[in-house]
Amino acid sequence: MAWRGQLSRNLKELRILLCQTSPASSSARAFVERNYKDLKTLNPKFPILIRESNGMEPQIWARYDMGVERGIRLEGLTEAQIAKALQELVKVGAALKA
Repeated sequence: MAWRGQLSRNLKELRILLCQTSPASSSARAFVERNYKDLKTLNPKFPILIRESNGMEPQIWARYDMGVERGIRLEGLTEAQIAKALQELVKVGAALKA
């Protein structure tokens, strides 16, 4: 779980898009509820944006240096798979800095 503290070092911004009520966003909502506090505690000045909109397809977007962005659709993923997807986005950020 050391990658959780690397968000602010490897990314410029993290956006999580989801619907407040749809079943497709249920895992994304649960992930945010269980992990936001920990992620924010480890990265206090890092912008973690949660964007809720009715009917929104659940997605996670990472913004890196020079405006590069990568996104992953979260529909059908479990909380563990969402955490793994976020970990992969952090690894991409580390690779882009190298």
